[in-house]
Amino acid sequence: MTSTADEAIIEATLDLLAEGSTIETLSIEAIAARAGVGKATIYRRWPGKEALLLDALRRLKGIVPQPAGHSVRDDLVQLVGAVGRHIDPRAAKIMPCLVPEVNRSPENYRLYQTIIEPRRHLMREVLRRGVRSGELRADLDVEVAMALLTGPMLMQRMLRWHPELDERVLPERIVDGVLEGMRPR
Repeated sequence: MTSTADEAIIEATLDLLAEGSTIETLSIEAIAARAGVGKATIYRRWPGKEALLLDALRRLKGIVPQPAGHSVRDDLVQLVGAVGRHIDPRAAKIMPCLVPEVNRSPENYRLYQTIIEPRRHLMREVLRRGVRSGELRADLDVEVAMALLTGPMLMQRMLRWHPELDERVLPERIVDGVLEGMRPR
């Protein structure tokens, strides 16, 4: 259970990022001031800025969808549909700005990997289940398959790559297209 102070601190962090603060320029002092708490309050809850950012960005990403496990296709549609989708409107401002920061800093890259790996793990497990059940090719390169599945969705959601693609059906279209190449010959 989170406290009111925890909520205020997370919200302040996300607000500052949405307003244009970079990971490097974001300070505990600014977060504390925005949240209306002292720095000591933050440090009692998080050992440092990286841990706080991790919690804030996890919140922003939302809960990792849990596949039902009945159909590889349906599970992949669910997971691909969650790629780049955020309930919090601040994500549209924050996530694209994090890309250069992730590429510039090994620490920020590790932060990103920590956030994204649970999602990759789920997709990896669905694909491996498909290989074990014979629904997918035995020689499937799972890591490349994940890139093929998630890349188009990220492009569309982050860059609005093609304005006429219907995002409501795009996850199904991506999965069905990629599955054609992953099924046994």
